[in-house]
Amino acid sequence: MKSLSKIMLAAGLAAGLALSIAPASAQTPAKPASPAAIAAAKEILDMKKASAMYAQAVPSVVEQTKTQLMQNNLNYQRDLNEVAVIVAQSLAGREKEIGDGMAKVYADAFTEQELKDLVTFYKTPLGQKLLTAEPEAIQSSIAFMRQWGQSFSQTVAAQFRAEMHKRGKDI
Repeated sequence: MKSLSKIMLAAGLAAGLALSIAPASAQTPAKPASPAAIAAAKEILDMKKASAMYAQAVPSVVEQTKTQLMQNNLNYQRDLNEVAVIVAQSLAGREKEIGDGMAKVYADAFTEQELKDLVTFYKTPLGQKLLTAEPEAIQSSIAFMRQWGQSFSQTVAAQFRAEMHKRGKDI
């Protein structure tokens, strides 16, 4: 269930980021983000605990790769299991590249001052409440959308059946 929460948090962050980037990138030409903007973006991501969504990225990719390799090399299972440990250890920490990339995306989407204002906001009581309540709100929203989709698909299927029945074709 924790991984589902991480997925929901990731989805929420991605959705929020996508919504916030579209207008910003359409309005201003791309220019390099300042180190201060990137630092503020990293602080925001830290406050949002964004690293939780990619903390297991390296072990996960190593495991996926090992599984794929095993499908074609069944007689090397033992070796591949041993090598997976070595590869995971040698690449440990590389998930930080995701955080750096995310900070750059934020720094490109917002001005330095906007990022500093966001940091200030997230330190307020309302900002703190948003940080703690938003992941659950996103998870509940996704659950609602899933439930709505299931219910709506039944409505759509009923209309299909009704229209096909009018044509003399029961499905």
